[in-house]
Formats: sequence, structure tokens, C-alpha cells
Amino acid sequence: MAMTVREIQNILPHRYPFLLVDIILEQDEKHIIGIKYVTVNEQLFQGHFPGFPVMPGVLIIEAMAQVGGILFLGAMEEPHKHIAFFAGIDKAKFRKPVLPGDQLRLEIEALRIRKTSCKMKGTAYVDNEVVAEAEVFCIAEPRER
Repeated sequence: MAMTVREIQNILPHRYPFLLVDIILEQDEKHIIGIKYVTVNEQLFQGHFPGFPVMPGVLIIEAMAQVGGILFLGAMEEPHKHIAFFAGIDKAKFRKPVLPGDQLRLEIEALRIRKTSCKMKGTAYVDNEVVAEAEVFCIAEPRER
């Protein structure tokens, strides 16, 4: 079941320029695949790096966490009442640079889902080649206190 960016915005609080997921291609209880279209028009490329634009690794990890947050919230009974926060990272590795024009495919697998936390393994691909991987940890908090 594909999810459009409007549907993603109903789940995640992020907005431009920090929404790093353009579409969700598929999702089940333990696995999700999202896409980030990397375009040369993104502001980050003005300074990272002039003459050789490269997507920062930290933003690739953030994109993984956003896709993982959608998976995590989808596993909750009342997802609309919660917000997922990126809470930790482990085993991050960067294999190749991500450049303007790339389609970043983010595959996330839940390793452990609990009531208020989730540990996931993320792998990022460009043209079926692994460009980055990491374990990310998210926590859920109530939207209103």
C-alpha cells in the first residue's frame, strides 16, 4: 500500500525543509520501504559542498528514522495521539555518497517493538547499491501533555 507525501504529513510533524520522505512504497507490521528524491534544489547543497554537492550522512540517518517512525507509529493502537522521536543510533556505516538526482530507497526492519520504543535496522540504497546502514532507536511520546 503506497502512501503519498500528504498522508506522510498526517503522521509525521516534519515539514520542508526537514521532511525527508517523499513516498512510502510498502509497509507491513515489521518492514517499511520509503523513498527520498534527492534534488539539486535542496538548500543543503549550497554549503555541502560547493562544487561537489553531497547529501550529509546525518540526513540519510534522519530519513531512515522518519521512515522508521512511520513504521513504529503504525504498530501503535492510537498512532494519531503520539509522536515518534529519534532517540539513538548504532552501527552506522556510510558506503557511497548520495548525490543530487539520486533516488534514496530506505528499507527499515523492526528488530524490537515495545509500547513506547522501537529498535530498527535501516538500509539505504541508490540504484540497488547500499549507500548507508544503521540501527536506529525511536521513542513515542504523547502529542499533548
